[in-house]
Amino acid sequence: MSVELLDTPRFHGFRVRRQIAGKTYQEYFSLKEDGKRLRGPRRSALKAQAEARDAELEKLQAQAKEKAAREVDIDGKGNVRGILFRLKREKSGNRTPVFQIGIMSALENKIVNTTVSITRHGLEDAWKRAVDFYVTHKKINKRSRAYRDLLAAQPTEARLKRMIRQAGRKRG
Repeated sequence: MSVELLDTPRFHGFRVRRQIAGKTYQEYFSLKEDGKRLRGPRRSALKAQAEARDAELEKLQAQAKEKAAREVDIDGKGNVRGILFRLKREKSGNRTPVFQIGIMSALENKIVNTTVSITRHGLEDAWKRAVDFYVTHKKINKRSRAYRDLLAAQPTEARLKRMIRQAGRKRG
């Protein structure tokens, strides 16, 4: 609950505050009328009004959170937020190209991680496996536009080679 009782020299009353989709919603309910503090049933009624507004904002906040969890963020370069290309160092010392997925899971309500080897599965299959893991945990329907957009964001062979060269330069 984000109903807070404020008692300062400038204001006495309840403040309702919530963050919804990056925007702060903040409303005040004054416990003063004609310079005097409200008491008893009038105070209780105002508190109930503030709590009702907080419940409305909480519902909007939950909807926005759910919507954001299902959205797919693909930048101008075709990178998908949550699916990264990495060169993973194996125990042998070799560096293997992988897609690393790290996202907040709507299924498990915690952050989940996995990697998919490009060497082992090939570029297309590795990307599909990474996307399937992503959509499963984000609860995105495989018939949705978001799923098709994710599959279409697969890096090309040429882009993959560039990323491997860049990762090699960063290392050295």
